[in-house]
Amino acid sequence: MNISEAESPYGIMAKTCGRENKKRKVTYSLIDSYHSLCHDKKDLILGQIEACQRLVKYTAQYGRDEIDKQAIESEIDELKMVLDLIQ
Repeated sequence: MNISEAESPYGIMAKTCGRENKKRKVTYSLIDSYHSLCHDKKDLILGQIEACQRLVKYTAQYGRDEIDKQAIESEIDELKMVLDLIQ
C-alpha cells in the first residue's frame, strides 16, 4: 500500500475574500499533509506563491472579476519581495 498517494500535491490553498466595494485580500489555508511540521518560512512563502499562481490561472479561466486578478497579482509581487528579503 502506497500511503504517499493520499497526500495532496499542494500544501497551501489560496482564495480571495472581501466585498466588492472594499479592497480584496488573499487568504490561505494549509492543507493537511504528513510533513506539515517541516516547513520553514521560505517553504511557506513558496507555497503561497504557488497557490496564488494557481488562483490567477483559475480566475482567468473562469472569467472572474478583474479586481480579484489585480489583488492576486499584487499579493504575488509582495510575496516575491519578501522571499528576496529573507534569502
